[in-house]
Formats: sequence, C-alpha cells, structure tokens
Amino acid sequence: MSITPVRNIVIVGGGTAGWMTAAALSKLLPASCRIRLVESDEIGIIGVGEATIPNIRNFNTALEIDEDEFLRRTQGTFKLGIEFVNWGAVGDRYIHGFGKVGQEMNGISFHHYWLRALQQGRVSDLGAYSINTVAPLQAKFMRARDDMPGSPLADIANAFHFDATLYARYLRGLAEKAGVRRTEGKVVQVLQREPDGYITAVVMESGEQIGGELFIDCSGIRGLLIEQTLKSGYEDWRHWLPCDRALAVPCESVAPLLPMTRSTAHSAGWQWRIPLQHRIGNGHVYSSAFMGDDEAASILLGHLDGPKLAEPRPVRFTTGRRKQFWNRNCVAIGLSSGFLEPLESTSIHLIQTAIARLVCFFPHAGFDAPDIVEYNAQTQFEYERIRDFLVLHYKATERDDSPFWNHCRTMAIPDTLQHKIDLFRSNGRIFREGTELFTELSWLQVMVGQRILPRGHHPLADLTSEAELHEFLGNVEGVIRKCVNVMPTQAEFIRTHCAAPGAVAGAVAGAASHAA
Repeated sequence: MSITPVRNIVIVGGGTAGWMTAAALSKLLPASCRIRLVESDEIGIIGVGEATIPNIRNFNTALEIDEDEFLRRTQGTFKLGIEFVNWGAVGDRYIHGFGKVGQEMNGISFHHYWLRALQQGRVSDLGAYSINTVAPLQAKFMRARDDMPGSPLADIANAFHFDATLYARYLRGLAEKAGVRRTEGKVVQVLQREPDGYITAVVMESGEQIGGELFIDCSGIRGLLIEQTLKSGYEDWRHWLPCDRALAVPCESVAPLLPMTRSTAHSAGWQWRIPLQHRIGNGHVYSSAFMGDDEAASILLGHLDGPKLAEPRPVRFTTGRRKQFWNRNCVAIGLSSGFLEPLESTSIHLIQTAIARLVCFFPHAGFDAPDIVEYNAQTQFEYERIRDFLVLHYKATERDDSPFWNHCRTMAIPDTLQHKIDLFRSNGRIFREGTELFTELSWLQVMVGQRILPRGHHPLADLTSEAELHEFLGNVEGVIRKCVNVMPTQAEFIRTHCAAPGAVAGAVAGAASHAA
C-alpha cells in the first residue's frame, strides 16, 4: 500500500460542479495540493437558475462566504420551500416547506395530533402549522431569529435561488484567489496507464498534457472521464421516473417576489418556476414517450408569468446513476455521477455531499479499494433514497386525465418506497433510515399533500382530551399567523440587505411596491 500523498488534482469541467469542487478543495486541503481545473467556454452549462435546499448554507459557511455578498453577486433570492400544484389532483396545491411543522407534545410528533383532529374533520390544512409554509404564500421572509428561542421566528429555515452561471463565476473567483489554476480549452484525449487503466493525463486541444494523480469528472451528463473513458456503467431509472427531456427559459420578473420554488404538474411532466432578483427561471420537464417537443414548448411558453428573455434551451437526460461514482483514480461529481430531475432541488446538494464525502475518504496515491467501495456504497444509498422521494410525487396521484399520469399512478415502485407508504397509511408512522436526505417532515408534507392519508394515528395522541387537543392546535396556528404578520416581504428584506446592483430598479423594487 502506498502512503504517498496526492499532490496533483485535475478537475475536468467547470460550471457549478467544477467550481464548487475547486473552491471547496482549495479551502479544505493543504497548500501542498495543486488543483487545476480545465474547462471550455464553448461548452455551456444546463441551468438558467438553480434552486437549493437549506444544506447549501453549510457549504457557504465552510467557505466563509458572506451571505449578503453572495446573494448580490448571484442575483439570489430566498427559498422557504416548494409549492406543488396539480400533483395529487388537478386543482390541488400544497407547500413542502423547510423547517418544523407544529410542536411536539408529550413526546409525540405533532402530526399525530393533527391526524387525530383530521379524522374528526375538525382541523386546518397541514400547511397552517409551519411558518415555512404560511410565510411564502404572503411573500414574506426574514432570517431566523436566534435570539427568540421557542418562537416560530426562530424556526425559519431557508435555502436560496440563484443564477447558476453567476454562482460558478463567483466561486471561480474564490478558487483562483486560493491558488486554483484554470486552463481554457477542450479535452481531446485521456491517457491511461497499463495495465490498470488509471488515468495519467488529459490532452488538451492545444496539445498540452495535464497530468495528475486524482481526476475529478465534472464534465456533466456526458461523463467524459467516468463513462467515456472508464466505462463505469449506468443504471437507468426511467421505468420509475419517465421524464427524459427539459426545456429551460428565463422570463421577466413579476410581483410579488415569492420566497419559494413552484412546481406545476402538466399532462406529461411538470414546470418549474424559480424567482431571482432580475428574472424568473422556468423549465418544462417532460416525457418524450408521452409528449412531443413542440407541444412541450407550447405549454412552457403558455405558462410564463412574463415575456420570455430567450429562446427555450433543450436538455436531454436519462434519470439514473453511475454504477461506480469513484472508479480507479477518478471521482464523478455533479451530473457526471447521475441525473435526478430537479423536482426537489437536490442537484447542488448532491455536488455538496460528493465533495464532503471525497474529503472524508481523501486518498493516498495508492487508492485503497475499501475506501472506494465505501464511498460508492454511501453515494448509492443517497441516490436511491432521493430517487424514492421523487418517485413518490409521481406515484401518489389520483390524476387519470392523461396516459402519462395513468402510467405513473399504476406503475410498480421500489420496495423501499412501498414500505414507507404502507407504514404511513396504517398509523401515520414515518422513520428516517440512516443518512437519507429527506426528513420525516418532508415525507409527511408530500404524502399528505398528495392525498396519502393514514387510517389511524399514534394511540398516545388519544390521551389528550378533545378540548386540550383543539386548544393546542389553535395555539400553534395562531402564533404562526401572528409571527408571519410581523415579517417583512421578501422584496423589502432583499432591498434592505442584499439587493444586486440594478435589481433594485427591477424585480425587487417592483415587488416591494406591489406589496405596499
């Protein structure tokens, strides 16, 4: 076994994945590690906007990023959750919010008390009991008040929306300042050593050979190193997640400036809406087996809030994952490792966890097999549990208005997902397994929001009298309502703290005047 340290790291591909990796590694690894990133300006990135989940704040904190500066530089806005429209049935809408739902009482989760009242027909919608689901409907936002423990204002949990291109540019500045060397150009050949096939260098269009000991593939869906060179294999999940195409287009902003992503289900897929300070990012994710490209474009453009700012950009993908995320001396990060549609904004999170996992298993130059096996096993678990959560959205529907939804409603699903649904249907029990990403509260909100309701609830919730039950539920709802009433609008908050230059005269100011 070699204990020679890795000194030379080559990142192939820029974009969000490449520059997040470069910025993080240059911050966390010793100065003796030399990091070189190669990318071509001729190869574009997919996103016109990115939505995230709250874990992104941990990444930014680790890089000592000033949050207000980051939001100004990326035209960023805040996100309290995702609103789902027309998923359980046409006309339905609910919000999968971050943060707490209700308050625990007597050691029993809040939702069991809510289920008891629901089964009596005397309760408000589940969304009324979380500040993260009440506030976005009123376009309200503020950061959590750590100085107010016990108040819902201390429970506010947020993520961000931002322009992916601007975020990559911002991180590039941090990475280059920390010593990362960037090389512009296309990779035309990958050199491998005999007999083990380890990558030794990439050859640029200019003829330069860039050697390294550890190669990180951030080349996107094509997987230049991990697949085209190392033939790592791919597990196709389209039988569970049938969407395989997307069209992305930005449009002009409208008021109010909502602190949430919106996902609207259409006849063969769904449309995202991501509000930034200067525009709205939109896209239509759909299945080519059930809808043609022209119809998909027509639906997308017919559901924009403002005039389009560009022509729709097509993206083709196969939902699934690499069979090996780490193969020999190459680690795939970002879309090169797999593709999960952005229904729950997990793309950047998967980049973030891959970087953290790589640092945890950072190799010697000998590349020990047990480390690689464990890295792959942990990443596979993460992908499969996120997959299950996404499949839930499609499976849990009463829609029968199109062949697509008939297929989704009746399709077989992974056993791991069926177990979670069966457990919840019986008595409302939800258990988070190991390090899976989505919490019990996430599963609760989506299952209830899409009409999966239990037959019963935890029996200990019956120990509370009916009067105490309804007083408890009413107090939780009332306190949240009062807290939201004192919150500023998101537009006001951004205008005060983190407005991007030029945005004040556009979306932010317009939304603020609308709210006034």
